[in-house]
Amino acid sequence: MKVAIIARSSRGDTLQDIPLHTVEGSDFFTQDIFDTLANDEADIAVHSLKDMSSEHFFGSNKFAVVDRDDTRDVAIFNKNVEWKIKNGENITIGTCSPRREEMAIGFLQKALPQWSKTFKVGTKNIRGNVDTRLRKLDTGEYDGIILATAGLNRLLTPSAAEGPDGGCEAKTPDGGCEATKELLKDKKLMLLPLIECVPAPCQGAIVAEADPNNQKAVEVLSRINDTELMDACIREKKTAIQYGMGCLQKFGVTTITYGDNQIVYAAGKDSEGTLFTKWTGLPGLEVSKKNFFSTTDFMGSFFQYEYNNDTIAINEPVVYVANYKAVEQKELIDQLQTKKVWAAGTKTWFELAKKGVWVEGCADAFGLEFLLTPWQMPLLNISKADVAVVTNDHSANSWQAKGWKVYSTYSTVEKSIPGIEEQIKEADIIFWTSFRQYLQYKNVVKTNVTHSCPYGETTEQFKAAGIHPVVFPNIKAFQQWRQISIPLHNVV
Repeated sequence: MKVAIIARSSRGDTLQDIPLHTVEGSDFFTQDIFDTLANDEADIAVHSLKDMSSEHFFGSNKFAVVDRDDTRDVAIFNKNVEWKIKNGENITIGTCSPRREEMAIGFLQKALPQWSKTFKVGTKNIRGNVDTRLRKLDTGEYDGIILATAGLNRLLTPSAAEGPDGGCEAKTPDGGCEATKELLKDKKLMLLPLIECVPAPCQGAIVAEADPNNQKAVEVLSRINDTELMDACIREKKTAIQYGMGCLQKFGVTTITYGDNQIVYAAGKDSEGTLFTKWTGLPGLEVSKKNFFSTTDFMGSFFQYEYNNDTIAINEPVVYVANYKAVEQKELIDQLQTKKVWAAGTKTWFELAKKGVWVEGCADAFGLEFLLTPWQMPLLNISKADVAVVTNDHSANSWQAKGWKVYSTYSTVEKSIPGIEEQIKEADIIFWTSFRQYLQYKNVVKTNVTHSCPYGETTEQFKAAGIHPVVFPNIKAFQQWRQISIPLHNVV
């Protein structure tokens, strides 16, 4: 079978000077390609599924989801943004997405190093393909831009598209797009978190479609369809329909995989302008007539912190900060300002930003292993050998046993909190934010108590102790489940 590729421009490609959400209609990047099928000019059409309307996706044609790259957005900055922040100047971010403007700009205001209290992050419309936008950044028209990581990764790999639509006119020896690699040199990156900056529904997914009457094309689609990816994309599209459709979306929907589990997470503003957060697929717990205790009600109260006086010299180029409490010494802060720094979650990210540290990304409170896949992206290319973990004495052995280079900066000392032991004794269900909390009170819990905890290192430590807890994706997911599921009188 011979395959011929027909390139098509779209209405979205030609409307370069105006934001698409101000133009009536939808499917700006896909309609012209739909038409090739309707006009019998092609047997199969290939699109970015993010750009395809739900009306079309759930229409009469046949579809196959054939690939999906990382779903996140990434903010890319000119290096002189540091000087502008220190001098309290305004920072201009290029984006044409109401969703990114709604979520990412407020996030960046807190996530950028807080060298000045007067700098403000704002937006300016930007259009064009990936390299066009990178060139506009490079010439100083913007201080930063926000792009989908999937598009960058595809241009930086041997499968990078060639020609004006793909934005790749020449390739490097390893097959990536030469212009893209050159334009990314000396830029500063921030991989935006999934929870605070939720990606668009089906971001990163490639879909192929065919007319249902074209039997040969339909057979091809059935063979190349990835059913797991297709199911995830269907769930995301159906979730999105509940909150609004079209280019004016100010919310995101994404599928998050943690361990053997998958959830759909949606957040932002719906079509009525109401803020919402929705986790679909959270674990079930029967709480009727049971006493519930959560250590989240006493965060920061279980331990006191004693800092080591030893001088630490970190040799690795990348540092993962497991908790912001690990970074107190000025000497360590000075070192982090010369490294690529990653955080356990956005709380640690914001605290490091207050100390003047540029953070490239975080694990969204899912644990360090959650970063292993994005670190392998062509955009980042971070290996385990490049990474140092900064943590506390008690956690250091666990990290070292997994083969990580570890630097310990403080120890945690248990402290007694009046009334907690009595509440734990009465609890039928307990949510622990750390295994260390459980060890502190394990002798007083009921023998038939149900343990629950967030995914990550805490889950692994419970399982190693022969306990199989009910696992929530992270603390934020648990907090929403708790708000919906537990009557106030059940809380001890």
